[in-house]
Amino acid sequence: MNKILLIIKREYITRVRNKTFLLSTFLLPLLMFGLIFGGAMISANSNEKRKIAVDDESGLYKNSFKNNSAVEFEYPSGVTRADYKQKGYEGLLVIYSAAKQKADSIRLFSEKQLGFGTDEAIKNQIQKINENMLLMERGVNRTILDSIRAKSESDDFLNYRSYQVKGNEIKEDNKILAIGIGYVCGFIIYIIMIIYGQAVMRGVMEEKTNRIAEVIVSSVKPFQLMLGKIIGIAAVGLTQLLLWITLIFVLSSLSSVFISSDFLQHAQQINATTGMGQDNTAALKALEIKNIVFSANWVLIVCCFVFYFLFGYLFYASLFAAVGSVINEDPQEAQSLALPITMPIIFALFIMMNAIQNPSGSMAVWGSIIPFTSPVVMMGRIPFGVPETVEWWQLALSMISLVGGFLLTTWLSGKIYRTGILLYGKKVTLKEMVKWAFKKS
Repeated sequence: MNKILLIIKREYITRVRNKTFLLSTFLLPLLMFGLIFGGAMISANSNEKRKIAVDDESGLYKNSFKNNSAVEFEYPSGVTRADYKQKGYEGLLVIYSAAKQKADSIRLFSEKQLGFGTDEAIKNQIQKINENMLLMERGVNRTILDSIRAKSESDDFLNYRSYQVKGNEIKEDNKILAIGIGYVCGFIIYIIMIIYGQAVMRGVMEEKTNRIAEVIVSSVKPFQLMLGKIIGIAAVGLTQLLLWITLIFVLSSLSSVFISSDFLQHAQQINATTGMGQDNTAALKALEIKNIVFSANWVLIVCCFVFYFLFGYLFYASLFAAVGSVINEDPQEAQSLALPITMPIIFALFIMMNAIQNPSGSMAVWGSIIPFTSPVVMMGRIPFGVPETVEWWQLALSMISLVGGFLLTTWLSGKIYRTGILLYGKKVTLKEMVKWAFKKS
């Protein structure tokens, strides 16, 4: 046991002090927030308005187009395809009409591509103008129709809610929150199993190719070396995850610094206006969102996340360690042998996406029980409710099968590791690895 603890300590300290670990731990949250805020700023400042000349032969569309953030329309006379650019326009919109009071076709001409956003903005405007004309032909007022549609879609008029019923207990069904939590938790575990599982494989490969394993194995058993390496890297992963959560929380708290004072002042003015003698809709909406977020069973979600994070990693790390022990400095060999281990993890991600859409379906249930897919799939189902959606027996069976799977894979991988770690110069196949795993000692 002391030897295993020494290996764990060595793996943990060596990797935590590594520059790659420090850079990825502290720069990733900063990079993530930089991408979010940078993308928002680029999106806000990249709306270049296009100036379009309109030549309406039908007379139906004149002065009907409305300027917006993407397009500015003008109706000059005598503008043609030959001279629209010289007159300061980026495009010419021609509405052809063989007979007056009827548009045969509408064509946009431009020297360069104006972009998808500009094209869609023009098409939407044409569609709305056509709708207005058809409504007027049938004696329907567009303003009245829009007000009816807006009222019918409002929350006050629709007043739709879905509830979960369990005996005498009725609870509001918050699918959007459950979907969001399920996606985030499942995807994080998927990424962690891929990254740190392959880190174990690379670590074993490096020790084998550098002949360090020969020295270590002279002092400890191969199984002890494998177990110490797996647990040590798991501790590194857990440390990095906790640091990421802490840094993201701190950056989220400080995100108000990046919001301009003008925007905050404008928001306060709107809030003050709606709060005087009227229902404060914004405040009520914020309170509703807060209640929805706190309605989730966060204690159970966090506890299950830690469990599936640890045992999901341990389950796959032992398999990756076994693969790493038989590879001899050949990246192509590493990819081919690691593929059968990586494929179930990728397959689990697709099952999780299906499980989030149908958390009680048979694919979701069995995907959350089978150890190869349960860490990702179960974390996609748990936010929908335990025991409402995930029954207690399903959760218990999933945990037991994952722990049992970890013990079994560790035992089988240990047998492969014991043979493969000291084997040099031979290309090992999957068939041989299976023979080593099930060979009687």
